[in-house]
Amino acid sequence: MKRFFFWMIVAGIVVAASAAGYGKFHGAKQDAASLYRTMKVSRGEIKSIVTSSGTVQPVLSVQVGAFVSGPITEVKVDFNAKVKKHQVLALVDKLIPTAQRDQAKASLECAKANLLQANAKLKESERDWKRAKVLLPKQAIADTDYDLAEATYEAAKANVEVCKATIKQNEGALNLAEVNLAYTVIESPVDGIITDRKIDPGQTVASQFQTPVLFVVAPDLEKRVYVQAAVDEADIGMIREAQSRKEPVTFTVDAYPKDTFRGKIFQVRLTPTTVQNVVTYTVIVEAPNLELKLLPGMTANLTFQIEKHEGKLKVPNAALRFFPKPNQVRPSDVPILDGAAPDNQEAREAEAAEAGDDPAAKERLRKQRYLWVIDGDLLKAVKITTGLSDKTCTEVVSGDLSEGQLVVTGMKLHQ
Repeated sequence: MKRFFFWMIVAGIVVAASAAGYGKFHGAKQDAASLYRTMKVSRGEIKSIVTSSGTVQPVLSVQVGAFVSGPITEVKVDFNAKVKKHQVLALVDKLIPTAQRDQAKASLECAKANLLQANAKLKESERDWKRAKVLLPKQAIADTDYDLAEATYEAAKANVEVCKATIKQNEGALNLAEVNLAYTVIESPVDGIITDRKIDPGQTVASQFQTPVLFVVAPDLEKRVYVQAAVDEADIGMIREAQSRKEPVTFTVDAYPKDTFRGKIFQVRLTPTTVQNVVTYTVIVEAPNLELKLLPGMTANLTFQIEKHEGKLKVPNAALRFFPKPNQVRPSDVPILDGAAPDNQEAREAEAAEAGDDPAAKERLRKQRYLWVIDGDLLKAVKITTGLSDKTCTEVVSGDLSEGQLVVTGMKLHQ
């Protein structure tokens, strides 16, 4: 009986010790979990992007000016009017161009009359010269009279040529006057929409020194527009790579905050712009505008998709920014915090030697990072190689992580 009670007491002690140990172990684990904020490793789509802002512009803005001077007698179109090629936009007063045309006509008629007179003189001088040629051998006229008759005939021929040239000159002047008269009718050179009108009826335009702009016509505004974006020089390389891969561009405008517009990179201009030592390049994004929602001058907030991967393992960016204290990690991982992990030093040196001058290999080394996971009451380091990154997540190219695993993103705040 005593032996029975002895073994009962021993069994109770063992059970109590086991319960205490189990409670201590799970209490420590629970305490560790309560210290840190964690998030799950997920799998899905990840995109590398570059953001910028820009201004909506028409693909082309055609400035319609006045070649002749005078008062505007009539304006036939208004702002936002849709016009066709050769459609009349405005009329300039025709009084002066009409008078100039009539004057040119009169000068031409006068020149033609002078030609008739010159031909008559030519015939008369030709008869006199021929008569002198007959009389000279008979010594019926003096040599000087013969020379005079010949000179008069040659002068008459030259005068005819002068009159012909004068006719051509006056024909040119008449054509010029008729062209100036035609320019009093201001026509649209292209199909498009009137985006600006700078004149009103009764206003006088003076084109002697500089051609005044009367209208601005935007062709194809209902089909497509350009967005001129200023992109930082550090991102322009990625933008050009995205252009070669024909990656899409999305943007929004304040007028339609719920709408997302799509476009493509049309052009990366080579001329830099420097403002306060910041260098940017102009990137032209072409976008459809079938509903005419995008108006010239609107501010656009653009997102350039540089690259996209589907179904990739990804971790929150906060996990990459977390840096624990030495007393929070396993003793074997403490050197990682100092950047001199002895277990990885030889491998890192070997990788660096193997990379040599290979930019791709150096880039892989640069993208090697450490994450932290809870291991009992301490944290364990997990080495990974990162890939694409967006504002919230980063792709895991390689590493001992699995979907659904918890990674530490920070410390919890306790009251």
